[in-house]
Amino acid sequence: MELRGKQKRFLRAMGVNMDPILTIGKDGVSEHTITQADGVLNTRELIKGRVLTSAPEGVADIATAIATATESEVVQVVGRNFLLYRPNLQEPKIDLP
Repeated sequence: MELRGKQKRFLRAMGVNMDPILTIGKDGVSEHTITQADGVLNTRELIKGRVLTSAPEGVADIATAIATATESEVVQVVGRNFLLYRPNLQEPKIDLP
């Protein structure tokens, strides 16, 4: 899956008012975090995560690690937050332009 620029802009606009679902701290990316992200992506398709300053890696590295493990795509990394997207092919929730 490769999102086009228009689709990423659409998803970024949706993510502005979202609260972070995932919080990554000093333990970094764990199996529990990946399982949680995977489950929420099945339900919501777009999730926002927050990386605390105590995390062992940078925000972009953590977002990429979770995206790789959940077969999703990093939509945006801004400050300490990131957005991930994975379409639900059986029950789509977001209709991309």
